[in-house]
Amino acid sequence: MSDEPQTEDPMVAALLREREGLKQRGLDDRVTQVDEQLKFHGYRPRRAAAKEQTPPTPPTPPVPPADPEAAAPKGRQQQTPQKT
Repeated sequence: MSDEPQTEDPMVAALLREREGLKQRGLDDRVTQVDEQLKFHGYRPRRAAAKEQTPPTPPTPPVPPADPEAAAPKGRQQQTPQKT
């Protein structure tokens, strides 16, 4: 199965190909312009395509609950001697 979106409109198909090339080259301002033209021609992206565009956020590691005994210093703290 091809990665290209299936459409009957040759203009939309050309715009989608152009958009993909611009996106790969990192030309975000041009991608926005092509998106406006796609919208003008009545193209609506599928939900799956919209999800692929946003990079997934990595999960945050769980934070263990604070233990008040572990946070309190044990014994006498060493201090560095002051220079005079």
